[in-house]
Amino acid sequence: MKLALPGCLHNACAATQAGGAHAAGAPGFWYGLWHGIIFPLAWIVSLFTDKVAVYAVPNSGGWYDFGFFLGIVVFGVGARGGHRVVVQRR
Repeated sequence: MKLALPGCLHNACAATQAGGAHAAGAPGFWYGLWHGIIFPLAWIVSLFTDKVAVYAVPNSGGWYDFGFFLGIVVFGVGARGGHRVVVQRR
């Protein structure tokens, strides 16, 4: 059991995306950003239809992921999560 954790960590670090996953003209940073911003709506629609997905595959890799992350955290759902207004009356 003690040897399982180092083996899992080694395999996780060595994981790569399949060569055929990168296609010419695949969605890049800007599509990732857009998909991150519309994530909540796309997720709800994806529950009812197989034609809509929340994540584009194949994509351009790291730049798509970075755009998707920014779309969700900065401009999308995550941007509203930390906003709190405190009003104190005297």
